[in-house]
Amino acid sequence: MKTCRRFTLLHRQFEQEIRFLTEHSARHAGRRVAKSNATYAISAKQRMARALSGHVGRCPECGG
Repeated sequence: MKTCRRFTLLHRQFEQEIRFLTEHSARHAGRRVAKSNATYAISAKQRMARALSGHVGRCPECGG
């Protein structure tokens, strides 16, 4: 699938946020903050999927 620059940028930003939350959760394993960061990472993945699929639906370059 050919994607535009905006799609790549959105994907990179979400992946960076997810990576940060996951690594923070791993560093603080066993504490409450770890569980909340893991939950935030899961919701970030869901938001990423929603944002990227919406982008593909609207963007003429990506397939909309």
